[in-house]
Amino acid sequence: MIITTVTDAIGSTPIFKFTEKDYPMPKDSVIYAKLENLNPGGSIKDRLGKYLITTGVKKGKITKNTTIIEPTAGNTGIGLAIAALSYQLKTIFVVPEKFSLEKQQLMKALGATIIHTPSELGILGAIEKSKELAQAIPDSYLPLQFENPDNPAAYYHTLGPEILQELGDQLTSFVAGIGSGGTFAGTASYLKEQIPAIQLIGVEPEGSILNGGKPHAHAIEGIGVEFTPPFLATLPITRFETISDKEGFDYTRQLAEKNGLLVGSSSGAAFAAALHEVQRLPEKSTVVTIFPDTADRYLSKGIYE
Repeated sequence: MIITTVTDAIGSTPIFKFTEKDYPMPKDSVIYAKLENLNPGGSIKDRLGKYLITTGVKKGKITKNTTIIEPTAGNTGIGLAIAALSYQLKTIFVVPEKFSLEKQQLMKALGATIIHTPSELGILGAIEKSKELAQAIPDSYLPLQFENPDNPAAYYHTLGPEILQELGDQLTSFVAGIGSGGTFAGTASYLKEQIPAIQLIGVEPEGSILNGGKPHAHAIEGIGVEFTPPFLATLPITRFETISDKEGFDYTRQLAEKNGLLVGSSSGAAFAAALHEVQRLPEKSTVVTIFPDTADRYLSKGIYE
């Protein structure tokens, strides 16, 4: 495969198959994991960055002089920065201080300017600051992944069809983490249209609010919310699965040690929830999940300690 721009390498990621030989699950059941960590920017948000930039250009919201501003934990920023390079656009990302140093360094390596907000204000503080910057900077564009319907659309048109094409329509459950909600909503909507009986399981860390808990700090990055994403409003979600930091990181380490999969803690949490789900199901069930990003951007957080 020969490419002339790195965005050509986004998508068409491989799928890893887990069986009862790997982890305890009912006979002849399977867990499939889409390895989104193998996108060129190291995460599923490469899809989003490419879609937001190309769609913004098509709609006339982005010109050659536009500055892209976005609140992000890091992966969306990396994806946007990669896509912005194709158009030689300036990027500014607002990041709560608590998020990994590696992701911030990668955004800077791609030419982005990083502005920090206090950790205690969470992503809501980053959103507020991004809106202030967008008002102050002429010819700026704020995609705002947390509200933009192009967020779930990015996955509805790419990830959902890939999963169906590769695995067919005999899927029992779709299990995935929820941060902005775009990945889950877009992929789940597509799969539910094609497979009406599929169960939709959203994954959050302890400290997220989707299961009614109170918001508090958690070590698992990339998923978890302080408010319910609007993209979930019309989805017939079967249940939310809440995963502790300990369980999420335990499985993150197991995926490396047993399977050679160097993925982030949100992938460990997604796999834990997928195992819970398949263990509730009868024999010969098929669960598909998503491993959103790679481990190397969390080494300073002691992901393998």
